[in-house]
Amino acid sequence: MQNSLLVSEYMNQIGASARKASPVIARASTEAKNLALSAMAKAIISNQDALFAANQEDIRLAQEKGMDAAFIDRLTLTHKTLTLMAEGLTQIAALPDPVGEVSNLSERPSGIKVGKMRVPLGVIGMIYEARPNVTADAAGLCLKAGNAVILRGGSESLRSNRAILECVHQGLIAAHLPTDIVQLIETPDRDAVRLMIQDETHLDVIIPRGGKSLIERISLEAKVPVIKHLDGICHVYVDESADVDRAVIIADNAKTQRYAPCNTMETLLVHRSIAEKVLPPLCSIYEQKGVEMRGCPRSRAIFPSMKEATEEDWRTEYSAPIVSIKIVDSFDDALDHIHTYGSHHTDAIVTENDTLAQRFLREVDSSSVMVNASTRFADGFEYGLGAEIGISTNKLHARGPVGLEGLTTQKWIVLGSGQIRV
Repeated sequence: MQNSLLVSEYMNQIGASARKASPVIARASTEAKNLALSAMAKAIISNQDALFAANQEDIRLAQEKGMDAAFIDRLTLTHKTLTLMAEGLTQIAALPDPVGEVSNLSERPSGIKVGKMRVPLGVIGMIYEARPNVTADAAGLCLKAGNAVILRGGSESLRSNRAILECVHQGLIAAHLPTDIVQLIETPDRDAVRLMIQDETHLDVIIPRGGKSLIERISLEAKVPVIKHLDGICHVYVDESADVDRAVIIADNAKTQRYAPCNTMETLLVHRSIAEKVLPPLCSIYEQKGVEMRGCPRSRAIFPSMKEATEEDWRTEYSAPIVSIKIVDSFDDALDHIHTYGSHHTDAIVTENDTLAQRFLREVDSSSVMVNASTRFADGFEYGLGAEIGISTNKLHARGPVGLEGLTTQKWIVLGSGQIRV
C-alpha cells in the first residue's frame, strides 16, 4: 500500500508538472521551438559516446534476460539510428508550424467570419517499449505541435532513454523553455502505467507503441483517449498485370528490408496467372536470405520447399523472417483476403492496370494504401513528417503515421465587428 501511494504521488507530481508546462509550450514562438529542436539534434550528435554507452548497458541486461533477436534489434542504437534521430529533429524544425494556422475562414450572411484554428492537444502520454529513438521522435513532434509530453519507455531501455532525454533537455534549456515540457517516468512499477492512462486531470491523449498485449491492455483500461494500432498484418498483392521484375523487387524489400517494424509485409498475395513467373525468383531470394515461407497448396506446388500455411498464418504478424504466401484467383479475391485478415495498417498492390490501382486505393480500408511501392514506406520520416510518434489505425482522430497535424486539433473561431443574433 505504501509503495502504491508513493507511485501515485510520483505520477501526480509528473502530471501536474506537465499540465503546468503545457500552456508555456502552447504559446511558445516558432523560433523558440525550432531553436530547441536544432539544439536537441546537435546534442544527440555531440553526445554519441554517452548514448552508445548507456545503450550497450541496456543491451547487455536485455541479453542476460534472454530477450529475442527482434527485441534486441528494436533496442539497439547505431550510428545510423542516431543520425536519423538528429535528422528527424532537424526536419521537424524545418516544417511549417501548425499551431495557430487558420483555415476555411468564410463570411456568413450575418457578417461574421467563421473558420478553424489549429491548436495543441495539450499533454500527451507516450507509452512505448524497447525503441529508444521514440524518445527523441516523440519529444520533437510534441514540442513543435505545442504539446507537453510524458514518456514511459520500457524498463529495458531506461538508460538509453535517460541519455536521450538529457539531450532533449539541453535543447529546451538552450531555447529558454522549461524542461518539464518533456518528462520521463523512471519508475519500473507497472502501476505507473495504470495511473497514467487513467489520469484525465492531467493528460489529454495516450499514444502507445509496442506489442499487441500492451496496446490491448491500454485500450481496455484507459480513461484518457487513445491513438493506437494493434497489429501490422501488411499485404502485398501482385496483380496479373504486374511487371514481374518490379514485383519481385517490391515483395523482397517489403519483407526483408527489416523484419521487426510494423510496416513489414507479412502476407504475399499473387494472382494465379502470374504466380509461376513471380514465385520462383522471389522465393529463391527469400530462401537465400533465410526467410521461412508458409504457403497455400498452389504456392507449394510451384515452390515445394515452402511449408504448409495454416489459417492462423493469415492472421499473424510475425515480426520475424517468416512470410505467408497465397495464390488468389482474382483482384476481388485479393481484396476479400485483405478485408478478412488485414489489420488496417498498410497494404500495397503491384500492377500496371490503372483501373485496378484506383480501385485498390479506394476499396482497401487501411491507414496507408500503396501502388507499386514497398509497404516499408509507411513511415513518418518517409512521408515527410520529420518523424512519427506512431501509426494509427483509428479513424478518429488521426490515421496513419502521426506527425504534427495528428498532434493538434482544431477549434472554431468567429470574427465579428459588433454583430448580434436576431
